[in-house]
Amino acid sequence: MTHQPDDRTPEERSGGTDDAKRPLDEEAAWLEIVANYGERPEMGPDVALDAEASGKPAPSEPAAPSPSLFDRTYLDAQLQRAEEDRDDVGDGPVPWDDEGHYVPPPPPPLPVLEPRRKAAWIGLFGSPLAMLLGIVFGWTYPAWVSFLLVVAFVGGFGYLVATMPRGRRDDWSGDDGAVV
Repeated sequence: MTHQPDDRTPEERSGGTDDAKRPLDEEAAWLEIVANYGERPEMGPDVALDAEASGKPAPSEPAAPSPSLFDRTYLDAQLQRAEEDRDDVGDGPVPWDDEGHYVPPPPPPLPVLEPRRKAAWIGLFGSPLAMLLGIVFGWTYPAWVSFLLVVAFVGGFGYLVATMPRGRRDDWSGDDGAVV
């Protein structure tokens, strides 16, 4: 089965109605849109219908325009109202109910490392640092010092990986959540 392309317009395919068969005057539609651009519809009797739907009585007279921010009498009234509200508040500090504040306990001291582990950490970080300083300052190390730095780095890394704990620590009672 092959598919034949359909060259008909959507109106022709749907059978169309009289409106679909009527030619569309696109230019006239654009001219009407441009001619009415910027006009706002008048608020007519729909305001009363909206008020009835919301349960509020319809306004008997149009609302007064809201005062402009540049209106001097409006600004003076707002300033007077703010000064009256400010007079109600005391000048002193607000008395807070101080319930105390939380002071955390001091942190535990760092654990003392065993000498082999300390040497492994020094080899892991000290060797690359020594090589970097040699490159930056142009120092030349003898071959045996460079070899020892590489061995210290690899050995420190290997020792730290080999002495890592194998299983999970059960400090949290088998739960990964918060401990209170």
